[in-house]
Amino acid sequence: MNNVISINIMRFIVLVLAQVLICNHINFLGYINPYIYILFVILYPLKNNRMLFIFLSFLIGLTIDMFLDSGGINAASSLCIAYARPVILKFSFGMQYEHQTMKFNAVEFGSKFTYIVLMTALHHLILFSLEIFSISRILLVFQKTLFSSIFTIILCVLITIIFSRESK
Repeated sequence: MNNVISINIMRFIVLVLAQVLICNHINFLGYINPYIYILFVILYPLKNNRMLFIFLSFLIGLTIDMFLDSGGINAASSLCIAYARPVILKFSFGMQYEHQTMKFNAVEFGSKFTYIVLMTALHHLILFSLEIFSISRILLVFQKTLFSSIFTIILCVLITIIFSRESK
């Protein structure tokens, strides 16, 4: 089996298990939860089939929804960030993305951090907007988005640093 395919299959399984078994049981201050499964969407290779990527993004969100019994909000959020990913990549990485020459481990930390922040903030804004679904509770949506995004971003950055391969 191709090495890239096996890495993505393992990443999918490990992130779903980590989200379901560990992160879903973290409920800091009543409303701060990390959603590290979005690392699958964030770290998916650029040159692979876009339709497969969109399907897998939907599938990972749907898998999380089945374990959380959340009615499809994770699937919708994952699908939205999968569609927005090319725009966010172009904003974060510029010409490196346009020429398809970038490797996520080889780019500078500032661009990588901007990319993770934008993807996480968009995911969480959509997720909590669908979860609460009330314009009168918009401040709660922003509060949950802000604090859960901060917690998720810290974990995602730590995970990418710990598990990155040094290219020398």
